[in-house]
Amino acid sequence: MAQRGHNYAIVDEVDSILVDEARTPLIISGPSQDRSDLYRSIDALIPEILPEHYTLDEKTRNVSYTEEGNEFLEQRLVAAGLLPEGQNLYDPESTTLVHHINQGLRAHKLFNKDKEYIVRDNQVVLIDEFTGRMMAGRRLSDGLHQAIEAKEDCAIQPENVTLASVTFQNYFRLYDKLSGMTGTALTEAEEFQEIYKLGVVEVPTNQPIARKDEHDQVYRTAREKFDGIVREIKKAHGNGQPIPVGTTSIEKSEFLSGMLTKEGITHNVLNARQHEQEAHIVAEAGKPGAVTIATNMAGRGTDIQLGGNVELKVLQALATDPDAHPDELRAKIEAEHAADKAKVIAAGGLYVLATERHESRRIDNQLRGRSGRQGDPGRSSFFLSLEDDLMRIFGSERLDKVLSSLGMKEGEAIIHPWVNKSLERAQAKVEARNFDIRKQLLKFDDVMNDQRKVIFAQRREIMEAQDLSDIVQDMRHQVIDDLVDEFMPPKSYADQWDTEALAAAVKAQLGIDAPVADWAAEEGADHEDIRDRLEEASDKLMAEKAEAFGADTLRNVEKQILLQTIDAKWREHLLTLEHLRSVVGFRGYAQRDPLNEYKTESFQLFESLLDGLRNDVSQKLAQIRPMTQEEQQAMMQQIAAQQRRLQQAQAGGAAPAAVAAAGAAVAPAAVAAQPKDGFDEANPDTWGNPGRNDACPCGSGQKFKHCHGRLA
Repeated sequence: MAQRGHNYAIVDEVDSILVDEARTPLIISGPSQDRSDLYRSIDALIPEILPEHYTLDEKTRNVSYTEEGNEFLEQRLVAAGLLPEGQNLYDPESTTLVHHINQGLRAHKLFNKDKEYIVRDNQVVLIDEFTGRMMAGRRLSDGLHQAIEAKEDCAIQPENVTLASVTFQNYFRLYDKLSGMTGTALTEAEEFQEIYKLGVVEVPTNQPIARKDEHDQVYRTAREKFDGIVREIKKAHGNGQPIPVGTTSIEKSEFLSGMLTKEGITHNVLNARQHEQEAHIVAEAGKPGAVTIATNMAGRGTDIQLGGNVELKVLQALATDPDAHPDELRAKIEAEHAADKAKVIAAGGLYVLATERHESRRIDNQLRGRSGRQGDPGRSSFFLSLEDDLMRIFGSERLDKVLSSLGMKEGEAIIHPWVNKSLERAQAKVEARNFDIRKQLLKFDDVMNDQRKVIFAQRREIMEAQDLSDIVQDMRHQVIDDLVDEFMPPKSYADQWDTEALAAAVKAQLGIDAPVADWAAEEGADHEDIRDRLEEASDKLMAEKAEAFGADTLRNVEKQILLQTIDAKWREHLLTLEHLRSVVGFRGYAQRDPLNEYKTESFQLFESLLDGLRNDVSQKLAQIRPMTQEEQQAMMQQIAAQQRRLQQAQAGGAAPAAVAAAGAAVAPAAVAAQPKDGFDEANPDTWGNPGRNDACPCGSGQKFKHCHGRLA
C-alpha cells in the first residue's frame, strides 16, 4: 500500500539483486511463540553426534541423520525427557521435535562462524556471501536462525511466522519497464532473458583495458597456497605495488593477516567486523605498497584510485591542522599524489590477488575489475589449492590425477590454460545448479502468485472502499446458500431435510434464532423459500445493528473485521503451503509430478480459504454488539487505574519490567528512556544502526521507525 504503482525500475548491480538474491524469497514476518528452552536442550545433544550418525552433501548443502543417528538421538532425547517413553521419531507426534533436531544439525554442520555469520553484541548477524557485508535485520526462517543462536549461546529471539511472501522475480516482474546496470551480466544473459525478458548489452570500456589477467596458480594444499601468496605479496610490496587481496571468509582473511604480521608486512583488513571503516580502507588501497585484505573487494561503493584518494587526504590534513589554508594544502597534496601515482604506474598498477575462486564467475570478474580502471595498468592473479571448497566439491578428479602424475614438488604450483578451463567448467556447473534452484522456486511461487494477486487486490479494494455493506451482505448470503445446500440438498425430499441441524448452524454462524422447522412444515415450502427467509432475517438483524451502532461506526467495524480476517486467513494459508511444499516432493516416488500436485492442492486450499473467510466474517459481525453503559464505565475506570499506576511507577523510577507489569494495556513505548551516549539530533552518524522496530536512540521511548527513522 506504501507503493504508488510499479511503472519503471532501474536496478543498480542488477545481477546481484535479480540473480544472487533471487534464490531466497522476500518475507515479511512477525513473531510467534517462544521455544528457546527447546532449542537449547537440543543444541546440547548435537555435539554428541558422531560422523556415522549423519550424511553431509556439500554440493546441495544438505545434511540428514542416518538410521543409526536416529536411534542414538531417540535414546538421548528420552534420557533428556524431551521424547516420551514408547514414542519414536517416526510418530506423527514427534514432527515438531524432528524439525528442531534437523535444524540443530544444519546449524552445526552447514553454518560456520565468521563465514556465513558473525556474532556481534550477543546477536547472530548474517554475512552476505556476495559482498562480505553484514545483513543487519535479516534472519533465517523456519527456526534455523534460532538453532544458530543456541549453538553460539546468544539470546534466542522468538521464531517468526510468515505474514507475506514474494520472490524477487515476481516482485520485479510487477514493473511495466525494468532495467539495470552492472559490470558483470554477460555470464547470466540467458537467465535475464528467460526469467525477466531482459536483453543484455555490453557497453565497451571508455579506455582500452591495459590489465594483465594471469593464469590461475594451483597448489596441492592450502598451506602451500598461503605460503605462495605471502611470497607474492612480499615481492609486489617490495616493488611498491598496491595489492588488494580477496578472500572468501572472515576466518581466512584473519588467518592471512596473521601470516603477513609475522612477516612484518603492514596491511589493512576489511571484513564484516571492520565495515565501519570500509570507505576509508578502500580509498587507501591504491597507495604505493599498500596491502588490503578484504572478504570481498567488489561492490564496495568507493573506487580504488592509483596513488590514493586526494579528497580523503585533504580531509585528513585539515582535521590534523585546522588553521592550514585549504587551497595551499590541496595543491601540496595533489603534487604528492601525482608522484605516488607515477610510482604505482611504474610498479605495474594495482595488483588484485585472489586467494580462492568463488562459486560464481561474476564475483571473480568483479574482483578482477577492481584493477585496470579507465585504461590504468594493472594485473590480476588467482591462487588456488585442491583443498579449496570449490575445487574439493565441484572440481574434476582428473585435475588431481594430473597434478599427482606430474610429480610436483612441495610448494610448486601448476599454471596452464587447461586448468583455467577446468575451473570455469566447475563454476558453470555451480551456476547452472543455482539457476535450477531459482527456476524451481519461481515455478512454485507462480502458483501462489495468482492467489496472492487475488487476495491483495481484494485487500486493496477493501481499504479503498467507503461502504462495504454490499460485500459483507454477499458473503452472508453465500454462507446461507452453503448451509441450506448442506442440510436441505437441492432435488431432495422434505423428509431428507435436517431442519434442526440447519437451525443450530444458522444460530451459531449468523446469530439468527429462526424457526426453520416451522417454515419447512408449511405447505409448498422448498429450500429456495427457506433461503429467502433466512437472508431476510439476517439482513434485518444487521439493520438493527446499524441502528444501534450508528451506520458510520458499523461501516468501520466491517472494514476492520474484513481486513483482520483476510490477514489471518492468508497467514494460515502461507504456513499450510509452506508445509505442503516441504513434503510434496515425496509424490515423485509415486510417479506423480510434484509441481502439478502442488498446483492442485494449493487451489483446493485457496478455495477453502475463501469459504473460511466468508464464514468467519459473517460469524464475527453477527456476534458484535454495542457495550452497555455499565461496561463502558468499568472499562474507563480500568484505563484510569492503569494510567495512575504508570505515573506512580515513572515518578518512583521503577524498572521498565515493573512498569509493564503495572499496566499491560499501556504500550511499553510510552516509557521514556535516556538518549544514547553521543546522540546528536543533527548528525545521523551518531545514531548507530538501530533496527526499524528498535527503540529510538534519542530516548523518546518510541520505535525508531516512528521517531528519527520515520521515512520522509
